[in-house]
Amino acid sequence: MNILVIGSGGREHAIVWKLSKSNKIKKIFCIPGSGAISKIAECVNIDSLDFEKISDFVLENKIDLTVVGPEIPLSEGIVDYFNKKNLKIFGPDKRAAQLESSKVFAKTFMKKYNIPTASFEVFDNYEKALKYINSNPSVVIKADGLAAGKGVFVCDNVKEAQDALKEIMVNKIFGEAGKNIVIEEKLSGEETSLLAFCDGKTILPLIPAQDHKRIFDFDKGPNTGGMGAYAPVNLVDKKASDKIFDSFLNGINLEKLNFKGIIYVGIMLTKEGPKVLEFNVRFGDPETQAILPLLKTDLLDLVSATVNGELSKYKIEWYNGYCVSVVLASGGYPGKFEKGKEISGLDNIKDAVVFHAGTKLENGKFLTSGGRVLNISAIGPTLKESISKVYSNLEKIKFEGMHYRKDIAAKRLSQ
Repeated sequence: MNILVIGSGGREHAIVWKLSKSNKIKKIFCIPGSGAISKIAECVNIDSLDFEKISDFVLENKIDLTVVGPEIPLSEGIVDYFNKKNLKIFGPDKRAAQLESSKVFAKTFMKKYNIPTASFEVFDNYEKALKYINSNPSVVIKADGLAAGKGVFVCDNVKEAQDALKEIMVNKIFGEAGKNIVIEEKLSGEETSLLAFCDGKTILPLIPAQDHKRIFDFDKGPNTGGMGAYAPVNLVDKKASDKIFDSFLNGINLEKLNFKGIIYVGIMLTKEGPKVLEFNVRFGDPETQAILPLLKTDLLDLVSATVNGELSKYKIEWYNGYCVSVVLASGGYPGKFEKGKEISGLDNIKDAVVFHAGTKLENGKFLTSGGRVLNISAIGPTLKESISKVYSNLEKIKFEGMHYRKDIAAKRLSQ
């Protein structure tokens, strides 16, 4: 088979890397890809939102299946476009992708189908929202649309809530994505990520993972796209997670949502039980970089079964042990950061995998080109050993301004 992967980040590097291990694949293409991905796939410089050019490329190169990594092409309707041309593609259509692209749509869906979540209110008026937070100061404020993982503000007091509201609705830092907002009850507890393949009829869960969203150690500082993850983590009772997935499946069927891809469920473990924070409609980043190295079953088989509606025939097998993935970020991230810093030490990595999240290849050298630059992932028989292995490897890598959290998965060791 010939396979195309859409995307260019660390998640897509991990997907291409895992697919490359399948003996059923003849060739892998990636649009637009990256310098690192070009080592294992043919990268083609086409805009990931130019659906016409992408579909023409698929037809010309006899590509059997397309896998979409990032959320934006999904939210813009790449699956709808491919379906009209009878081209096989992995991911939900535009309407179903609203489960991620619209916080209002997602929260309304959760409420309608009895999926446990925080109580919430929706606002499109700044003054009304301001009045609400003045009497409800401890809240979470979310921009309705996509904001690269940065559209969520956890507020502990009136001042923080007022500042967040002003940034979103007055200063419009997220543009149209912040036209509507969700203000919800602030939950307390640990977070975990549940991912599953869904073909519209069957849910097939992957091993749970835990992301670390805050920029600094001990969960301090602003939210990011994710500073590291590890898997597996058994924080959610299987009965509870099965109930959430069953309710989700029931909901998409009653709403007639075309969903053939990955459903990602962000969970908060509260005293009242697990509650859903958010849905994503694609592989998580950086959870994917911690989950896929442990996947024993051929990823191509699972992706194909999802697209063909045959997931019920499969059971996922996993390698034993744990995988820890740590993000190396540019100095200043998630705020302003400089690019073009040379990365050294990549050739010194042993017994770990490096996934490139934001790099470019120039004259045989890798340079930084994003806020999150690299993911270093390592497997060990115990969580302690995998932590030790990943940190001993990342110390070999250097670039100006490099920053990373030193406590990824450490919380689990102390419990």
